[in-house]
Amino acid sequence: MVHSNRKKLLSEALGTAFLLIGVVGSGIMGENLAGGNTAIALLANAIATGCILYVIITTLGPISGAHFNPVVTVAFALRGEHAWGGVAPYISAQIIGGILGVWAAHQMFDLTILQSSTTLRTGINQWSSEIIATFGLLFVIFGGVKHKPDTVPTLVALYITGAYWFTSSTSFANPAVTIARGFTDTFAGIHPNNVLMFIGMQIVGLIVGHFVLTRLFSDERRDP
Repeated sequence: MVHSNRKKLLSEALGTAFLLIGVVGSGIMGENLAGGNTAIALLANAIATGCILYVIITTLGPISGAHFNPVVTVAFALRGEHAWGGVAPYISAQIIGGILGVWAAHQMFDLTILQSSTTLRTGINQWSSEIIATFGLLFVIFGGVKHKPDTVPTLVALYITGAYWFTSSTSFANPAVTIARGFTDTFAGIHPNNVLMFIGMQIVGLIVGHFVLTRLFSDERRDP
């Protein structure tokens, strides 16, 4: 099915907005109800994020490919499966959608709309975590696309739900999400001064993923 570029960009913006509504909104709700128990708040945050990922990838995938992530968009472009001319518009839509999603979550919970995070997320442990988290996300996506495309929404949702717990950074793995979370001083926030390094590490994960995964999931050819 062919969709116009305008519809694809709307899909990417709307999907990323709902992703951030899920991330930030569940973080606020979880923290409000957990009574100071950070583990419970993180569990609620992880489950809600996985749920919204499954929904938006399933419903919007047929329209735009359901990237919702600049790393994923560039990765598909590097594979020749997304036009380079469409990369910048996709990334712009993802970033704008993400910020709007954060503001929508603030509105729903009667918080100040315009915020800046004070949550510090830094250190080599979290930076290396973002490399691994981003590589893992691409591994799941391209492995799923290669072997069983209809399971990609489930695979991504399960991976991110788990990665909230097995990575020290709670697996941002997404530059648009990282930027947007700098605009919320809630459970899911990241200090603006830490955003650039997180994105840099995500780019490293993208580069490593491209070189490793294109070989891992390439078609084997038999010698004549």
